[in-house]
Amino acid sequence: RNQPEKGKQMTLKSVLLGGVFALSLVGASQAEDKVIHMINCGDNTGAGIPLQDELIKGWEGENPGYKVQLEFVPWGQCQEKSTTLASAGNPPAVAYMGSRTLKQLAANDLIIPVNMTEEEKATYAAPILATITANGQQWGLPRAFSTKALYWNKDLYEAAGLDPDTPPKTWDEMYDFAKAIKEKTDSDGFGLAAASFDNTMHQFMNYVYTNGGQVINEDGEIVFNSPNNVEALAFYGKMAEVSQPGPIAYDRAKLRPLFSEGKIGMFISGPWERTRVTDVNWGVAPIPVGPSGTPGTLLITDSLAVFKGSGVEEQALSLAKLLTNPENQMAFELAEGFTPLRDLPEVRALVEKDPTWSAFLDAIPTGGPEPFVTDYVGLQDSINEAVQGVVLGEVDPAEAVEIAAEQLEEFK
Repeated sequence: RNQPEKGKQMTLKSVLLGGVFALSLVGASQAEDKVIHMINCGDNTGAGIPLQDELIKGWEGENPGYKVQLEFVPWGQCQEKSTTLASAGNPPAVAYMGSRTLKQLAANDLIIPVNMTEEEKATYAAPILATITANGQQWGLPRAFSTKALYWNKDLYEAAGLDPDTPPKTWDEMYDFAKAIKEKTDSDGFGLAAASFDNTMHQFMNYVYTNGGQVINEDGEIVFNSPNNVEALAFYGKMAEVSQPGPIAYDRAKLRPLFSEGKIGMFISGPWERTRVTDVNWGVAPIPVGPSGTPGTLLITDSLAVFKGSGVEEQALSLAKLLTNPENQMAFELAEGFTPLRDLPEVRALVEKDPTWSAFLDAIPTGGPEPFVTDYVGLQDSINEAVQGVVLGEVDPAEAVEIAAEQLEEFK
């Protein structure tokens, strides 16, 4: 009777030993996998994230021995974390970064060039390609893109005696319409951003580009001190007269609640507002044009940057190119609600289905990129100080532009 029991024990021992051996093999296999640390800004709730996850799984299947470790970091700390890790010698393999940071990262030898083929470059409009290009080299792969347009409240227009279906086409009209709303209704005419935040500079750049201005020209020279930009800054300050009180306390995101509550008649923002503005009979149109300009907008891209020193640069670049190729990028954009980066048939179908996209897409060919400098924070602070000084009435627009232009020489 003891013999079967002994055999049973031996069998159980063999199974246990076999299991331990198998687990050790799995552990060894996992230990041998090279990790591709990818930092993604925001959280994992976006509708495009499941699509990204599937592509990553597929890439891992085709690249045995490599495992993608995806980390989500809140927007406020995301880019700083990637830069800090890289500066400390422990970089992520690939990270989501504002394209405005790429030149600074490249100058500090923290990222590698992405080496786009001519075919890959040709899939982007020239103004979009410019957002990632320095010294003839591309430094990131565009992952998110936005243009801006003017939202207006049709009911407030009507209450102010304006045609609710006719938005302003020029700066003067925009001011006059805002003035009518402020004087004839209980609402302010316009939402103006002037807080110490990056999108204050972004908002002002919309006026620069709709008035024929620039910050840096094609030769890399600072040309901020121009009559066009003096006009733009003067008008920005003028709009404070018909805007919500205390614009210094408002960044762009704080304008949406005012618009949704009917407290302002107009504001400038991106396509995401189309799904977030509530309880308002709204329209959206191209940004009005200044006296010295033509239609335009600020073109902002965020990119996947491949960091130097991870030991898996080639594989990280392969993954980033897969995620951002025309087909995969378009699916991601449509899910997330971003402005499409490329002019594909799906984009035209998008406009036919929802004409409100037109204002954001039509501005791309004449839009201008974020200024590409080696000290983006310095650039941002200089322009914001000029804007705030004029909005508060503390400095003359011409003087503010002159001071900012001198400061910008240090950051190009």
